[in-house]
Amino acid sequence: MTLDIAQFHADAVSTPSHEDVTEMRELLVDTLEDAGLESEVDDLGNVLARRGAADATGPHIVLNTHIDTVAPHVPYEREGDIVRGRGACDAKGPLAALLAAFLRIEPEAGTLTLAITTDEETLMTGAAELEETLAPAADGFIVGEPTDLDVCIAARGQCEGTITIEGESGHAAKVPADRNAVFGLSSVLEALRSYDEAAGPGADDVLGEPKLTATMLEGGDAPNRVPDAATLTFDRRSVPPETSESFRVDLEDSLEERVPDALEVSIDLIRPDTPFPKAFVTDSDDPLVRTLADESGGEVRPFGAATEAGFFATHAPTVVFGPGVLSDAEGGVAHAEREYVRLSDIETAANVLTDAIDELVS
Repeated sequence: MTLDIAQFHADAVSTPSHEDVTEMRELLVDTLEDAGLESEVDDLGNVLARRGAADATGPHIVLNTHIDTVAPHVPYEREGDIVRGRGACDAKGPLAALLAAFLRIEPEAGTLTLAITTDEETLMTGAAELEETLAPAADGFIVGEPTDLDVCIAARGQCEGTITIEGESGHAAKVPADRNAVFGLSSVLEALRSYDEAAGPGADDVLGEPKLTATMLEGGDAPNRVPDAATLTFDRRSVPPETSESFRVDLEDSLEERVPDALEVSIDLIRPDTPFPKAFVTDSDDPLVRTLADESGGEVRPFGAATEAGFFATHAPTVVFGPGVLSDAEGGVAHAEREYVRLSDIETAANVLTDAIDELVS
């Protein structure tokens, strides 16, 4: 079975999926149906299709990426080898490459599953569902993202949260400094600045240091009035074995030691009821890594952004691979107005994936 990569990619990029993925999901399901393959849509909206015998004894490889994009939609445009538009590289370029390989391969010994999620850019509930339903039975995952055809074996996790400092509200001339929540921010900011150093060695051999960043401040509604609370928002990029919850607990303990007793401090994760991207590292000597790296000729390195891959890596070796780049010499590419991908790179990625996966499952 073959896929017209250029046409599918053009159709995909031309299909807005920043607010509603329904039309894009229908395009994917129809493409699989036109190729003679059945697919299913699970309760979270993930699209699943499988190739291989039901009683296959060989490895089970899962191909995963997402069909949702960030706002706003940027129209499709092609000039020679360059394709521009929202999702061109993140992640409809990788999707086209994965889908082309999936359709070409007829597993002789193993199983090949295509598992496409719909909310990677927002809640990641689709990937969390696949972690429960699909990952335990898999032997390897290839996650499509723009890696410039490098094989990425690791990524830092990510979570966001708020730190609220509560004190005494009142007239600016009356509230004592030690009860002023805004003054209390200085203790919090200094604690954040020194958190990783104070916590001891936290670097990973592949991913390097974790990173804690203060991003927003909020508090007060009048210049002559002290607010009863001030709130700081943070972004955390983690390395194994840290999780979002273990980080929250450790940071809360650290702040309680640093913030003056006259103030109260609390930490809340943003969207605590939905999953956060998990940090992961796959062994660079794993056969999945080596096979894909040998075919691509690219570097073996960490991925530079948060990804769904961490949901799967605790169950099976996982790599991130695909055409396109997150950024280039001029600045950001993925999520940017200038988002683009080279069509030739999508085709190369499809060929690399076909040869590597065929070796693994046949």
